[in-house]
Amino acid sequence: MSHPRYTALAQTLPASVPFVGPEAQERARGAVFDARLGANENGFGPAASVLEAIKTNADQAWMYGEPESHDLRSAIAAHHGIALSNIVVGEGIDGLLSYLVRLLVTQGDHVVTSDGAYPTFNYHVAGFGGTLHKVPYNADHEDPEALLAKAREVGAKLIYLANPDNPMGTWHKGTTLEEMAAKLPDGCLLLLDEAYIDLAPADAIPDLAIEHPGVIRMRTFSKGYGLAGMRVGYALGAPELITAFEKIRNHFGMNRLAQIAALAALKDQAGLREIQKQVETSKQRLAQIAADNSLHGLPSATNFVAIDCGADGEFARAVLASMIDQGIFVRMPFVAPQDRCIRISCGPEREMDLVAHALPVALKAARGA
Repeated sequence: MSHPRYTALAQTLPASVPFVGPEAQERARGAVFDARLGANENGFGPAASVLEAIKTNADQAWMYGEPESHDLRSAIAAHHGIALSNIVVGEGIDGLLSYLVRLLVTQGDHVVTSDGAYPTFNYHVAGFGGTLHKVPYNADHEDPEALLAKAREVGAKLIYLANPDNPMGTWHKGTTLEEMAAKLPDGCLLLLDEAYIDLAPADAIPDLAIEHPGVIRMRTFSKGYGLAGMRVGYALGAPELITAFEKIRNHFGMNRLAQIAALAALKDQAGLREIQKQVETSKQRLAQIAADNSLHGLPSATNFVAIDCGADGEFARAVLASMIDQGIFVRMPFVAPQDRCIRISCGPEREMDLVAHALPVALKAARGA
């Protein structure tokens, strides 16, 4: 009988995914969540103009997406004041991460990240056989100097850093990242994951030349623009690097409605500003809920708040478990000492009210346990 002949690398990999989705958790618990606040989706949704564009163009769903994403890339280029050759569009940052790792990493190549940072990046590195090196956070921030030192030590081809950070919501000033880019070892690429940059203060954005050969920046329409389900991300970089994506990307990976929705979102900057206000109000409410329970919400430049539960990871996991039992989907960092926190996404006032009711119950249950 014939069987698939898996690669040697594939045979060593676990059958796992970086995140267990809320739908899987709902199936396991036999009930839907009352509040979906764990995946950092934008619960306020896209601007009304974007929803209208999706509805108006829904009859185009029978067509493939335009393989060059030309109109969307042109709008992004105009928005950032750069050239079309500096932009590649992909299936969210997750898709672009996979393409970048495929371009740069093969078995035995070294990659540096922070211990507890975005696990999907680690998943892609493992999938292509890279050797991943992790450095600890420093005061709940990713540590640029430690990342650089480790990259020099191991001869890394790639450094991953998210600014603002997930899962802590903290951020570095752009000047810090400019200094980091100036110190990169030869042959090492700095990957800046800027998924939350539309929600960050202006001084978090580094002033880096788009032609810098050692930096690629990735952004998304999932967070600030509220289009996580559409899966639209883009990378900004030097033309030579951007052109390399043409060798391996899925040219029909972008669906047409996603392209239309992202284009409409980019055009409606007033809509984005309204979403930003809603997110800010929700962050303030989450911080107040934490304070009302004698806890501390970390300052955040994202659409979530990491709430320090005041003890260790075991206690925070008990709090998390109770929140889920009460129908509130939230997540938490995986690695100590950041795992002392639970992470709650922003959302409408009704869902914040549910959090305000559930958190003291969860804390009481965790203390009793």
